[in-house]
Amino acid sequence: MRLIEKVWFYQHKAKYWLVPLLLPLSVLFLLLSYLRRLLFKLGMKQSHKLACPVIVVGNIGVGGNGKTPVVVYLVGLAQQLGFEPGVISRGYGGNAPSYPYLLNEQSTANEAGDEPVLIKQRCNIPVCVGSDRVASAQKLIEQGCNIIISDDGLQHYRLQRDKEIIVIDNKRLFGNGLLLPAGPLRETTRRLGLADLLVFNGEGKPNHVVDGSIVPSVSMALAATKVCNLVSQQQFSITEFLRAHGMTCHAIAGIGAPERFFASLQTLGFTLKTQQGFIDHHSFTQDDFFQYPDNIPLLMTEKDAVKCQAFAQENWWYLPVDAMFSAEHQQQLTALVNACSKIDK
Repeated sequence: MRLIEKVWFYQHKAKYWLVPLLLPLSVLFLLLSYLRRLLFKLGMKQSHKLACPVIVVGNIGVGGNGKTPVVVYLVGLAQQLGFEPGVISRGYGGNAPSYPYLLNEQSTANEAGDEPVLIKQRCNIPVCVGSDRVASAQKLIEQGCNIIISDDGLQHYRLQRDKEIIVIDNKRLFGNGLLLPAGPLRETTRRLGLADLLVFNGEGKPNHVVDGSIVPSVSMALAATKVCNLVSQQQFSITEFLRAHGMTCHAIAGIGAPERFFASLQTLGFTLKTQQGFIDHHSFTQDDFFQYPDNIPLLMTEKDAVKCQAFAQENWWYLPVDAMFSAEHQQQLTALVNACSKIDK
């Protein structure tokens, strides 16, 4: 884990010299962010309203916190409600031949980024990436989509949105509460009060209060029920896999919070011989795996698997996870998506 993340989230002693050093930059970041948003509010920077509803799934901080499973859940929910959803994303880490780039079955993480490829493979719906989210969304509307779900992009105010969902890691929350780079936040916690729904990833659902008002919120659990082989695509339930391959494994994760993945493996019954975390969106190469010469299973996340497919070994496996909500919270999400059908365009 990088030193700056230890300062942001785990009160590392380096905070006593690093935070004061970076705090002036955080003040500048705050001023620039406020000015940018004010320009949009005053109409001095143009924002665009699409011909179909837009739901943004984002966060106010850096790092992974469970946005992609929420997007996948919303896609399925929108389909159940009769929508034809499409997903837009920045495509971080990808280098497509042109933009906006519409993914196909052969698209790779090197072209489109890891999360868009995962969503495309999971949901089999139109997915488009590019820094111009308005152009990406228009491309999806041309494909017949009548609701757009934006994977991240909360601060991309050039694209008007009808609903906002902010995802929060219930363990790390907002770190030290400071803006970048002294802290992990892109916007202050007051921004939460403007969201239509907060999704807390992890046990418990705090009643989050902003300016005296409780913001609607739900809690989410990420559940893994099976293990999939990268080479053969063979699948086992967790119980079957443990019975067939034993409890001992190696584990790697290139996500925002690798420790969450490692802890979940141990909760499921695995014993980790080694565990190695990489930065979020790490571009894996074969050289990253030289330290695993034995045949012990190597487990990774689904997001990592889409980047390792080309050089995967027969003992490499990944665990897909699904967003799980209580019946009450499912109703809240259903009401939010269903309300998009009533939005006057």
